[in-house]
Amino acid sequence: DELALLETLSMGKPISDARSIDVPASANTIAWYAEAIDKIYDEIAPTGSGALGMITREPVGVVAAVVPWNFPLLMACWKLGPALAAGNSVILKPAEQSPLSAIRLAELAAEAGIPDGVFNVVTGLGETAGKALGLHMDVDAVTFTGSTEVGKLFMSYSAQSNMKRVALECGGKTPHIVMADCGNLDEAATAAAYGIFFNQGEVCNAGSRLLVDAKIKDVFLEKVIAVGKTLTVGDPLDAATKLGAMVSQAQMDRVLDYIDIGSKEGAELKSGGKRVLSETGGYYIEPTVFDNVSNKMRIAQEEIFG
Repeated sequence: DELALLETLSMGKPISDARSIDVPASANTIAWYAEAIDKIYDEIAPTGSGALGMITREPVGVVAAVVPWNFPLLMACWKLGPALAAGNSVILKPAEQSPLSAIRLAELAAEAGIPDGVFNVVTGLGETAGKALGLHMDVDAVTFTGSTEVGKLFMSYSAQSNMKRVALECGGKTPHIVMADCGNLDEAATAAAYGIFFNQGEVCNAGSRLLVDAKIKDVFLEKVIAVGKTLTVGDPLDAATKLGAMVSQAQMDRVLDYIDIGSKEGAELKSGGKRVLSETGGYYIEPTVFDNVSNKMRIAQEEIFG
């Protein structure tokens, strides 16, 4: 409950999701890699009698793990779990919007007995702390999840420094594809709606495009819109809330700007599209659906992340 609360306070996701999804998945990740520690086997390759070929598994060294703000704790565990299990030291750089669970995780790690210096948390801005890790000569690998723009920077930081290994997960514009012979349109519509609206749409593989056979398009779209209207937008600390707040005003403004761009480029706004609950001071946006979107439009080409 403490970790779930920190996630919700940091980035506005519903407390019910933080408690039932983020925290259990984080614990499962750590448990899985703990089990993997004694199963990292070296290998002897099959060779002729005159040669010996060996594959040795050894730590790469110091791993910098730079994580985004949409799933702060889970993304951290996805990165530090395997890195620690393989014997590396880790420097975790949480997003500046959501550092709370990372700091608490470091406290728990120290309490659990992880030696000093093996798991470290460095907070700060991407353009300072993140860049410093990317350029550091004693960092042997960087793993980054975030925008394509910043991913390219980490590749350049590697080139400018020690050619450290770089593992990137950057951006997405994932489609849901629904064919005319779909066996259950209601179930598919629910999946499509949750696929884009879950976590306020702040998901790298959110189903942000919907490609539907023309024969069923109108019926299917109405079903998706109907599901979207059942998702309660509100206080993230209310267990009944299904959609919380955008992580920041900047992100809210970005999403609202894309909604405006979609309308100006000729897409038809079918549902939502407005900021709500503004009197609370929170960054809330209605579930939003456009129709008749051309693949040339920016809302079809660019990751909105909301």
